[in-house]
Amino acid sequence: MDWSLAFGLVLTAGFVSLASLLAIAALPDRQGARARSIFAEATPATVLLFDGDQLVDATPSGWAMIAATEPRDGPAAEDDPGAAWIRALSKLEPIFPGLAQRISGLPREGRFILCSRDDVKPPLVLRAENLGGLTRLTLLDSQAEAHLPAIDGAAETAMQEEVFALRDMLSRAPMLIWRETAEGEVVWANGAYLKTAIELIEPGQELSWPLPVLFPREGGASAAQRRVLRIADQARWYDLTRTPLRGETLNYAQPADRLVAAEQSLRDFMQTLAKTFAHLPIGLAIFDSQRVLQMFNPALIELTGMPAEFLIARPTLASLLDAMREKQMIPEPKDYRSWRRKLVDLEEAAASGLFEDTWTLPTGQTYRVIGRPHPNGALAFMLEDISTEISRTRRYRADLELGQAVIDAMEDAVVVFAQDGSAVLSNRAALDLWPGMEAAMISVPGEVSVLALWREMTAPTLLWNDLAEYVGSFGPRDPWDGELRLKDGRLLRCRVSAMPHGATLVSFRLPDPALLPVSPGEEKAIMIA
Repeated sequence: MDWSLAFGLVLTAGFVSLASLLAIAALPDRQGARARSIFAEATPATVLLFDGDQLVDATPSGWAMIAATEPRDGPAAEDDPGAAWIRALSKLEPIFPGLAQRISGLPREGRFILCSRDDVKPPLVLRAENLGGLTRLTLLDSQAEAHLPAIDGAAETAMQEEVFALRDMLSRAPMLIWRETAEGEVVWANGAYLKTAIELIEPGQELSWPLPVLFPREGGASAAQRRVLRIADQARWYDLTRTPLRGETLNYAQPADRLVAAEQSLRDFMQTLAKTFAHLPIGLAIFDSQRVLQMFNPALIELTGMPAEFLIARPTLASLLDAMREKQMIPEPKDYRSWRRKLVDLEEAAASGLFEDTWTLPTGQTYRVIGRPHPNGALAFMLEDISTEISRTRRYRADLELGQAVIDAMEDAVVVFAQDGSAVLSNRAALDLWPGMEAAMISVPGEVSVLALWREMTAPTLLWNDLAEYVGSFGPRDPWDGELRLKDGRLLRCRVSAMPHGATLVSFRLPDPALLPVSPGEEKAIMIA
């Protein structure tokens, strides 16, 4: 082996390796070059350089400002440079009102300077310049850094952590949150708002500054409203709340789709109830816990004579009763004080479930009024016209009285038995003929009946057996006659006839009204016979 040749090869390889390492070290570090900026690191200002909406370069404080507008675990600014323009304006617009409007005219003006709001401490100055198609934003502090007090590192870290936590919560909030200027421009929005805005823009377009206004102002700035957005032929409902905040408006839009669906279901249910109640002849009025009319049916209009416009306006219970009193649809008391007291008693009784009354009106109509409590303190009143029923009942009572007067005028003693053997009707002559019969007619089962009383007051006879069998029999029955004697010796003629519905009519007549009672001896002879 030629050791000199081998040594030369090794030495040559060593020199080549050393030269390669020197060459690599001499090449510029691409990663370092990428991180290197055109701005001096010692510059006290915050500078952002844009080419359109693309962030070209920035000072370290500028990069930090862009990165601070997104959650810490979100995409970095350099990974999504197109969004840096929106994030920068969303950060600067609240501090410099009118920035979005001024910056749109920057290509024409070339340069402008804005001062921060009066409440920003320390005051800031923003200089915007158009440099050959590039936009440079320079944020300056009006106070020299040397005059600023030293900042405690631990306190600054804690403050940053709190800011990051608040920013994360706002960004991930399920509701839409945004801020508007006095002119209605959106200057800040959370992630839910931006996501909804992206869904509303036309296909192929991108979200740009100023941010679109999803909910144009309607009514007062602090008014709570129910608003809807149409997204892809789908309605999304929101409960919107606006709150003034330092010359701006802080807005919240809480999703209300489930609440709207529940309210719609309730309305459908109420409509179903209304359709059902519409066919009822009974007037129905339902009052809530504040005694305000919430539901009524057409029968209430007919029975009370109240105009539909008055009931649709949801009067209170007292207002409705006062209006009914003016139309003479309520019994008129002697004085108004007792009338108002009666209204209070009516409401209290209905709330406890005890109110039921019959109203006889001056017009001749008769109403039955029923009040019933409902859950959550509600009250339901039912108004029914019972004039026909009352008239029929009165006519029936009049017929009964007339019939009783007719049979009382008869000379014969008349008694009517029901099919169960109970005496249901008698005239005055029967009560005079049979003393104690009135008490026997109202006796309970098991006590002395009318037939038993008659057996005791007459001579023994099989007529009562035949009568008992006749009263309890079914089907067609023929009338028959019979005779019997009282214990005082008087002779009675008995007539038994069938009546409708299984009833039996029994009449008694003295054959000779002038017949005097027999002597005790004759009575004894009759009894022996």
